[in-house]
Amino acid sequence: MKLKICLSLTFLMATLSFAQQKKTEKPKFNQELATSLGADKYGMKSYTIVMLTTGSAKIEDKAKMGELMKGHMTNIGKLADEGKIIVAGPFLEKNKENYRGMFIFNTKSKEEAESWVKTDPAVVAGIFSYEIFPWYGSAALPLYLKHHDEISKETP
Repeated sequence: MKLKICLSLTFLMATLSFAQQKKTEKPKFNQELATSLGADKYGMKSYTIVMLTTGSAKIEDKAKMGELMKGHMTNIGKLADEGKIIVAGPFLEKNKENYRGMFIFNTKSKEEAESWVKTDPAVVAGIFSYEIFPWYGSAALPLYLKHHDEISKETP
């Protein structure tokens, strides 16, 4: 019985050791993927973040506001389909900077990002204003978008 327990413990320890090794092993570098994503030697690249802030327009007409927000969402989808927008979403709490949401654009050019944000009907109407910042992040960030539709039951 002691031998059986000892063998079981040895097997368990070997399994755990193998599992830990698997977790710490670095995946094989994929040059083709890195190149296709524009990654530098660290697997990173430059993006542009746009922080949407509360704009100066006060639109009381709920139908008009609904139309503008629908256009806002449609525009986000269009920019994502074109590979221009990588991340978009609202902030869930009020904050002292009046940030309402953010975009991460797949460009290092602030001017290009600004031209893309100006295609948003809610920005054009003044519901949102914006601030633009250069940002450095993982070049693999765009890959999550191809899986988003697989995990969402509904579209906002």
